[in-house]
Amino acid sequence: MRRKKHWLHRLNYLLLLAFVCFALLFSCQKDPVDPGPGFRLTFSQDTVFFDTVFTSLGSTTQSFTVHNTSNQRININSIRLAGGQASFYRINVDGIPGFEVRDMEIAAKDSLYIFLRVTIDPDDQNSPFIVKDSIVFDIGGKFQDVKLVSWGQNANYILADTYIPGFPKFKIVANEFETVTWTAEKPYVIYGYAVVDSNGLLQIERGTNIHFHNNSGLWIYKGGTLKVRGAVDAPVTFQGDRLEQFYADLPGQWDRIWINEGSIDNEIDHAVIRNGFIGLQLETLQQQMGNQLILSNTRIENMTGFGILTRFYNLTAYNNVVVNCGQYLAAFTWGGYYDIRHCTFANYWSYSVRVTPSIVLNNYFVDEDENVYAFEFQGYFGNSIFYGRNVEELLLLGELTAPFNYKFDHCLLQTTLNVSDPDLYPGLILNTNPMFLDYLAGDFSLDTLSPLIDKGNPDVILQSFYDLRRDILENPRPEQAPDLGAYEFMNPEYLIKFANYPSKHEISIPTRRNHTDLIRRPAAGRLPQPN
Repeated sequence: MRRKKHWLHRLNYLLLLAFVCFALLFSCQKDPVDPGPGFRLTFSQDTVFFDTVFTSLGSTTQSFTVHNTSNQRININSIRLAGGQASFYRINVDGIPGFEVRDMEIAAKDSLYIFLRVTIDPDDQNSPFIVKDSIVFDIGGKFQDVKLVSWGQNANYILADTYIPGFPKFKIVANEFETVTWTAEKPYVIYGYAVVDSNGLLQIERGTNIHFHNNSGLWIYKGGTLKVRGAVDAPVTFQGDRLEQFYADLPGQWDRIWINEGSIDNEIDHAVIRNGFIGLQLETLQQQMGNQLILSNTRIENMTGFGILTRFYNLTAYNNVVVNCGQYLAAFTWGGYYDIRHCTFANYWSYSVRVTPSIVLNNYFVDEDENVYAFEFQGYFGNSIFYGRNVEELLLLGELTAPFNYKFDHCLLQTTLNVSDPDLYPGLILNTNPMFLDYLAGDFSLDTLSPLIDKGNPDVILQSFYDLRRDILENPRPEQAPDLGAYEFMNPEYLIKFANYPSKHEISIPTRRNHTDLIRRPAAGRLPQPN
């Protein structure tokens, strides 16, 4: 009995002690106080800006912080969007989503985070328009706000509606024997693959902007035709669909432009292709149909895989800039016919370690059973630049059972290969810094002291079917002693001398010569094909 009374006494003591502790704890807590009429919250920014956002597509998440600079805890009665439920914006306050969040406390000298997104509904405007709102803070009847500003852009949306096993989702944008024209009136936003069917024609006019969602692309199916007709002051642009500044130079945002064989020449002139996986994949699916792409005055950059990937294709290219790719700037594989003149290939890829060379020439492939299939390769490369950070930027993969012919005529090469044969490498400049004006800023024109100025072969211009007497910017290029690459160096004396130089439309086109007349077959070897 005595032991039981002792236990009850001890229990009462513990309960009394717990009550005292709780009383002391709550007596230390203070209700949020009114910081006074002069108090104001401070914000990390007073206006939150969103870059251009496509209508009906959500933006990236923006954020800002709210600071309590006083020595007392405060209570914010309400944090709300002024536009309420009709607002284009959405907020999240320290993990609590909604149009309005009530009774948020901030400790003395502490802060909280507010996250925002915006989704803009389409209307009938073609040009960018401004969508505004604000976040209102109510502290005991005193109000402050942070302004929200977004630029919205209407667009033509192409949404994949067909799926065939083994193929990506797609939507046919030009049916058989149909001609479709895309204009610069509104951007085009593509989800999945936009497909030009056999005998269909897609024309893209100057200044048109095409934006691809993740893993999306453009597919010109066999027999289809693509005509891209940009201008030096209004190029056709292919890029991702995120327009915020963070994504401006981020590679890998979309998949590729895939062009198959066709009886009519595909043409891409004055285009910008950037921030995808493969810039151009040119591939014969079943048979040679005289297929050819004429690629001119175009810039391809920031691709995680390839700038240009070909498989048994016919490519004519001049005045192009292909730069900064994670694997290859150009892989000309499985044979084909290539006429490359006054192009700049330069690889300063910096997003990861690149172990592959920038340029690959290859005339065969190996199937799963190790069977080798070789195809004819004819390649002429004139007055061009092939340069990069790696010691070896050239890979030659030749199979002797089929012709493997190439010639680098007055080019800059970064390579450790034996390039002493003057028939294959006439006028070669080897392993020399081209001295671009500012490659870190994306400017691959030549600096004043570049060793490539006036080092070109006039025959590269005179023996071309196409007019090469203007560079990628339509600056005049002299027939005698042209510079290497896509850009002609301009100095004041030169500009005065050519002030009355005729436009490209006033210059007669010389007679075409077959580039295979200028090359002979080199020694070949067997190496694994690129992925």
